[in-house]
Amino acid sequence: MGTSRNGAAPGGGAPGRVAAYLGSRKNIAGCAGGLTGLALTFTHLAGTYWPAVVAALYAAGALIAPPERPPAPGFPALPDTSSRLDAVREGFGTLREYLDTVELPPAASGRLTELMELLDGLLAPGWASGALTTDPEGVHALSRTVHQDIPEAVDTFVRTRWWTRVAPGAEPPERQLEHQLSLLHREATALAAALRETEARRQQSHTRHLEDRGRGG
Repeated sequence: MGTSRNGAAPGGGAPGRVAAYLGSRKNIAGCAGGLTGLALTFTHLAGTYWPAVVAALYAAGALIAPPERPPAPGFPALPDTSSRLDAVREGFGTLREYLDTVELPPAASGRLTELMELLDGLLAPGWASGALTTDPEGVHALSRTVHQDIPEAVDTFVRTRWWTRVAPGAEPPERQLEHQLSLLHREATALAAALRETEARRQQSHTRHLEDRGRGG
């Protein structure tokens, strides 16, 4: 997962992008501003500069309109069986697709990349995921991170960023996002450490078993 993200919708080509813009909030708001300019023209308030007035009002409407934002993914309720981990993996793939449509500041994007790489390591088939099959609390924590915490953190940032541009002066939303991602990374790191400790205790237990068996012989 790269640190840069493209905010444009994938595929569709130029005609698709044009059609998407025609139905966008920015175009609708711009058209409303342009109609206001035409109304001023018909009432002779715009004078001979009416084309410039209409264009300026269209641009102002398009500029102030809230940008389109991809909807945060929805996830179904997970089963209380061993297939729960597979469902979290599937949700992780959906989360990746969603994040690829969101443009984030470099610092937040870097923190998110680190978090996603750690989660990928925990969810990839292998030793870590094998340990998770016997740790329902760990699976629940990963499910909450993938299905709720990350989508909510990113979606809230996208919405708050627009309001900050309209009414500046509050704390930059990217700072909150970076802090949230750091906390989630800390949780995932703690889970990885707990899984490692569980495996270490299992190894030590087997060593004691062999020692006791040797003394008994």
